[in-house]
Amino acid sequence: MTDISDAPQPEIGASIKDRTRSPAAKNTEFSDPAFAANKAQPVHRWVPWVAGFSRDFVRSALNRHLHKPGVVLDPFAGVGTTLIEANFAGHEAVGFEINPYADFACRTKLNAREVAPNCLGRAAEDFLEFHSTAMKRKRRPDTQAPEGFHTRGVFYSPKVLHKVLLVHDFIAGINDPVIADMFRLAFASTMVTYSNYSYEPSLGRKAAAGRPDVVDFPVALEIAGKLREMEEDIRFVRGHLSGNSPKAAVFNKSFFDSHDLLNASSVNLLITSPPYLNNYHYNRNTRPHLFWLGFMYSSKDLKPLEEQNFGKFWQTVREDEHIGLDFPIKDSEIFQCLKTLREKNPGRGIYGGNGWANYAASYFNDCHRFSKAAKLALRRRGTALVVIGNSILQGVMIPTDRFLAKIAEFAGLEVVNIHIPRATRVGNSIIQSKVRAAKAGKGQQLYEAVVELRKR
Repeated sequence: MTDISDAPQPEIGASIKDRTRSPAAKNTEFSDPAFAANKAQPVHRWVPWVAGFSRDFVRSALNRHLHKPGVVLDPFAGVGTTLIEANFAGHEAVGFEINPYADFACRTKLNAREVAPNCLGRAAEDFLEFHSTAMKRKRRPDTQAPEGFHTRGVFYSPKVLHKVLLVHDFIAGINDPVIADMFRLAFASTMVTYSNYSYEPSLGRKAAAGRPDVVDFPVALEIAGKLREMEEDIRFVRGHLSGNSPKAAVFNKSFFDSHDLLNASSVNLLITSPPYLNNYHYNRNTRPHLFWLGFMYSSKDLKPLEEQNFGKFWQTVREDEHIGLDFPIKDSEIFQCLKTLREKNPGRGIYGGNGWANYAASYFNDCHRFSKAAKLALRRRGTALVVIGNSILQGVMIPTDRFLAKIAEFAGLEVVNIHIPRATRVGNSIIQSKVRAAKAGKGQQLYEAVVELRKR
């Protein structure tokens, strides 16, 4: 990457800071984007997810910016909150998602209205009968656990593993591919529950969090409960939506490689939340799902996802001598932040500030790539709403929302506003991490912002 000098340079976007409200003063123009609210909402509750935003946030954004049917884009679709709500509201929806499991979950949820609930219900009853009979007869499963999936501790206890393999025996015998996908998603969304691992917040052993291993569990009943939830939601969706739905598509591909799939100047509204500058390894935390659903077969298969990830990961850039910005923005605040970060804890080698500065610079480079691609995709006067959280690295506060706004302005987009719908968010596991070498100060606070951009 081209290294741009760290010396102070003429400012751009001087008004951006003036348009940013203090995190202490909550801005209520948007509803709280926290994803946790989706746990009780039809279709959205099917898949637990570690990031994203709420259904209500997307609905408020659609109502505010689209007064007639249009095209809605989510470049980092996750498990599909934006696409589902946009499509159900009568808009054409298109998304990009590099994680095969998230892509599968999103696609399955988008197809929900096409599923006959009675067929799913009957299949669930057949499944319970099959599983019960197989257990009574001590049937030996035909399915084998994925060979390439390895964990430090035993992922499933012997009793649970036997039940899980019988689940996959039943799924293998389903002739209807749509129903089979519903079963696969029901398994995937529950599979960590009856394992010896949990998300607290990253995937790790229950024992490490002071919880006992799962010796046995009613696996079939758990999956059947999820299937009944799906059946109920499908009936709800089919009862509240009439007529043909607009087109909806999600591509298992990077948004940065979307030129052949997305027409220029075709998008009315972009709603998204890219990975935050917190080094959370979203792909690694879905390893169980990726392997058990057959999307991956060895640890090497994760590498392409790491290379495509927005902002890379600290582990992949920490050993580089120096990564700078690869676009010629002239903003002293961004450069001073990188300079301060780079000078932190030089004696700690790859765990010191230089590696984290490389990580931050890589993130800002992808913010620039995103801004250019968004400008190309949006129609004239089209809007982009980007949910993003600030970060704290090596004790250095990084106002990622304001930096993204400056970078987007440099790329030619208009910065309308920076909203703060959530003035406080939990992140102790991230900002107090020992590997970051310096903990957050008492006055440093994590918040969540919505950067509102517009194509001129």
